[in-house]
Amino acid sequence: MAAVSASMVKELRERTGLGMMECKKALNEADGNIDVAIENLRKASGLKAEKKAGRTAADGVVAVKVADDGSYGVVVEVNSETDFAARDEGFLAFVNTAVEAAFAAKSNDVAALLAGGLEETRQALVQKIGENIGLRRVEVVEGGVLGAYVHSNNRIAVIAQLEGGSEDVAKDVAMHVAAVNPRVINTADMPEDEVNKEKDIIKAQPDMEGKPENIVEKMMVGRINKFLKENSLTEQAFVKNPEVTVGQLAKDAGATITSFVRFEVGEGIEVEEADFAAEVAAQVAASKK
Repeated sequence: MAAVSASMVKELRERTGLGMMECKKALNEADGNIDVAIENLRKASGLKAEKKAGRTAADGVVAVKVADDGSYGVVVEVNSETDFAARDEGFLAFVNTAVEAAFAAKSNDVAALLAGGLEETRQALVQKIGENIGLRRVEVVEGGVLGAYVHSNNRIAVIAQLEGGSEDVAKDVAMHVAAVNPRVINTADMPEDEVNKEKDIIKAQPDMEGKPENIVEKMMVGRINKFLKENSLTEQAFVKNPEVTVGQLAKDAGATITSFVRFEVGEGIEVEEADFAAEVAAQVAASKK
């Protein structure tokens, strides 16, 4: 067996981004041949990525790209397990690659985008960083006047779509959506089950108890209207000028808000709470058996 020198380990680390011990082991198994070691590591990368896939990736970043002519845009979310990994240059390069791939294909089909070459890059990144990495979702917005906004922490991204108006107004609407997170565009868009759920909550509030049905109904109407106004984009006070609503802002610009897409990193992902004390206690108990 050929001797594995420190310089060989250093070269393999530089070429793969892996840890020292993993590189040393790979070189030993390849009898000191760096190219064979890299080939073996690549063969093993699928298995390594698969092992890490069970861990929850709820951190990460979002990114946006809009065509120069404003005809369409894409918004993408790529997840990592930790904020530390989400700042890694390799991770951010993968995010950029994913955005460019979705933009070029004008596609929100995550499986197809991965199959088109992103999966191999993703698995190599999993191997290098040591965390589960995932292209979670992509949305394509076409037509109208588009405005995009990405918050400075790269955790919230929005594309707003207008009929009429200008890109600047669309960008202002996108910024507002990022900040306030409305549920719908107009009050009439609120799903009936959401309204009914809110009615049940209002009826259960302590100040409703013992009141006549007609009084409860009047109070209900007032509170439902307040709920709809607070959660509907066009009814909300514009963040940059609370004197006007977002609907009025658009109207004054000769525009109608037709849609918006808002991605926030990790929303909807259930993160398992780790009880580290219990884990340690279990390991200690197991070691004594």
